[in-house]
Amino acid sequence: MAEEVHMSGPICLIENVKGQLTANQEALSILSDIQQPVVVVAIVGLYCTGKSYLMNRLAGKRSGFSLGCTVQAKTKGIWMWCMPHPQKPDHTLVLLDTEGLGDVEKGDNQNDCWIFSLAILLSSTFVYNSIGTINQQALDQLHYVTELTHRIRKRSPCDQDEVGDSDEFVGFFPDFVWTLRDFSFELKVNGLPISADEYLENSLKLLQGTGQKEREKQLNLPRICICKFFPKQKCFVFERPAPGKKLNQLESLQDQDLDPDFVEQVAEFCSYVFRSSKVKTISGGLRVNGPRLKSLVTTYVDAIRSGSIPCMESAVLALAQTENSAAVQKAIAHYDQQMGQSVKLPTESLQELLDLHRTCEKEAIKIFTENSFKHFNQVFLKELVTVLETKREEFCKKNLQASSAHCLALLQDLFSPLDEDIKQGTYSNPGGYCVFMRRIKELKKNYYEEPKKGVLVEEVLQKFLQPKEDLADAILQIDQILREKAKEIDVEHVKAEAAHSISKILEEIKKQSDQLMEEKEKFYQELVQELFEKMEKEQAQLWVEQQRAIDKQHNCTTVGQRPASPFRVN
Repeated sequence: MAEEVHMSGPICLIENVKGQLTANQEALSILSDIQQPVVVVAIVGLYCTGKSYLMNRLAGKRSGFSLGCTVQAKTKGIWMWCMPHPQKPDHTLVLLDTEGLGDVEKGDNQNDCWIFSLAILLSSTFVYNSIGTINQQALDQLHYVTELTHRIRKRSPCDQDEVGDSDEFVGFFPDFVWTLRDFSFELKVNGLPISADEYLENSLKLLQGTGQKEREKQLNLPRICICKFFPKQKCFVFERPAPGKKLNQLESLQDQDLDPDFVEQVAEFCSYVFRSSKVKTISGGLRVNGPRLKSLVTTYVDAIRSGSIPCMESAVLALAQTENSAAVQKAIAHYDQQMGQSVKLPTESLQELLDLHRTCEKEAIKIFTENSFKHFNQVFLKELVTVLETKREEFCKKNLQASSAHCLALLQDLFSPLDEDIKQGTYSNPGGYCVFMRRIKELKKNYYEEPKKGVLVEEVLQKFLQPKEDLADAILQIDQILREKAKEIDVEHVKAEAAHSISKILEEIKKQSDQLMEEKEKFYQELVQELFEKMEKEQAQLWVEQQRAIDKQHNCTTVGQRPASPFRVN
């Protein structure tokens, strides 16, 4: 189980200094430690409308995010508060409180548009907070949503097609929640009570028959965007929390000091957010954890700072580059660890080494597959395969070296008494040649009986015995007068044995070569099958996302009788 992150209070995630957005490294470091899936709830709205109070209640606190009790905006940039999710074990709740929109001290709404866009890009539930009712003025204040097609792009320009990014926003946009503060009206239409959600739905119906086409189009634009972009809409209304001056001490007020209806409405809002907010996901349905959220933050902020438009696909690509590279290293580390524990060099045969390599190789490929995504051109998989092949060759080389060293040490130990006998002249007498050859044969037998010599048993033996051939000839010459006939027989025997040994060496080399080729063929066949299956799964997921977008577009057009999207992609 991943370790839970407990923050005592919020910290600035994206700093806003003189209109320049910068990611705070301390906050990014906190995200790096969150390995659990994250549910990200962001809130935006005009300044001094009580956004921070709602976020504090989601955090289970009365204070934390700064409450603005004066006409001056308090929150600057985007602030983050991470905590264990209260209803979803092994999940982390990330709350994002944004600086108030429409602050007259800024004098430029371009910065507000970027804050609004970042809140959408980073969240899985997007809360828009406003005062009063949903009227045309409230919708006009939500003009930021109409500018999203100029602020957010799903794909890079070269990948866009006739459908356009705006039609695909619903595939990765968060759920939309509109919170109406200080709402003092009855929820009724034509004298009949309605729910807050029905109130929102009625408010988003398109205006028709005004007689002014351009004005009608302008008035309907926010309505179209909310319905078209966001996969799900929800509405909550809140009574005024307390009368008069008490609002200035909202942080210190207990529930019994607040309006009972307001307390109930806040509890209902928190319950809904905890229950219905989903894990943040990106293209392909990939669940976002802390490090992935960190990557999204840095990618989007860097794009804005450079004057570019944040692109979802580019962010996913950057994340894939980072994670796939890490997945390669993780797979290699696992391979090295398993081979280090499993392989005891030298192995008795090449096949034994290849079998161990194959087992560890398959585990490494599995680890890479589990920790990677978006295999563009299989670049990282090819890199991993190349590294593993190189490591296999290195193990084969080390296996040969270990076998050679072990066999040589064993031969030197076994033949040391023979060398001492030669120095003492034990075989320099009649019949010495036969005794010498018998001794050689006994020592070779002892050598063959020793286990774990590896794959170079014959090669090392033949190389070791070569210097002793001249010695055998010398002993044979001494013995030739008395054992001339025996000499001829033994010479032929030595030649035959040498020919047989050479034949065995050639056979072994061919066998090892055949084994290597067979192993490589098996591996590539299985690898192709695994890649095919993985690509099918990713294609199926992408089809689901596209189908969801098409269905949403169809529903919006059918139910609301809304006109086609006003946006056009160049």
